Amino acid sequence: MNSAVVLLSGGLDSATTLAIAAADGFECYALSFDYGQRHRRELTAAAEIARAAGVRRHVTLKLDLRQFGGSALTADIPVPKARSSQEMAEEVPVTYVPARNTIFLSCALGWAEVLKAKAIFIGVNAVDYSGYPDCRPEFIAAFENLAGLATKAGVVEHQRIQIRAPLIQMRKDEIIATGMRLGVDYSKTISCYDPPDDHHSCGRCDACKLRLAAFAKAGIEDPIAYVS
Repeated sequence: MNSAVVLLSGGLDSATTLAIAAADGFECYALSFDYGQRHRRELTAAAEIARAAGVRRHVTLKLDLRQFGGSALTADIPVPKARSSQEMAEEVPVTYVPARNTIFLSCALGWAEVLKAKAIFIGVNAVDYSGYPDCRPEFIAAFENLAGLATKAGVVEHQRIQIRAPLIQMRKDEIIATGMRLGVDYSKTISCYDPPDDHHSCGRCDACKLRLAAFAKAGIEDPIAYVS
C-alpha cells in the first residue's frame, strides 16, 4: 500500500482531504502543527479526526510562529468579524499567516521522504485561494517541482513526491457533499478563527461565515455549535 502524509488542521477541509486520501487507497500519516495559533481547539479536533480515521500515525509538530507574528492568528491582532463576501475577496486578509503552507509542506516533505511516501495531501481549495497566495494551484505546482529538486528521493532515486490538493477546484458546499459521501463526521471539526469558549464557534469570523454559507448551500445542517 502506498503511503501519504496528510496535513491535518482539525478543520472541515483537512478532514475531507484525509477521507479522500484514505478512499484513494493511501495508508495515511497525519501531520498537525502547534504553531502558536490563537486557540488549541483545532489541535484537539485534529487528534479526534485522526483517531476516528484510523491513521497509521498522527504527529503534532511544535513550531512557534508567534515569534514572527504578522497575522491575527499568531499575534495580538483582532480577528475581522461580520465581513461581507465582497470584503473578504478584496485583499489578503489579516488572518493570513506568512508563508504558513510553505513551512507546513516543507515539514511534511521531510517526513514523506523518511516514510518513502508517494504523496502529500493538503486541503487548500478554491474559496481560499482568492485571498491566500499559498492556496493557489500555481503554488501547489511550484512546490511539487521544488520537492523533486530538493530531495534525495527526487534527485537520486527519481521518485517524485506528489503534492495532492484534491479540493482546490471545489466550492465549500461541494467539499461538504464529498465528505458526507465519505463518512466524514463534521461535528469533530472546527473552522472558527476566534472561538469564544471550548464548545462554541463565533459565527462571525470569515471562516465561520464561509462554513455556514456552505452548509446552507449544501442543504445540510452544520453539526457544530455557535454562539447565539
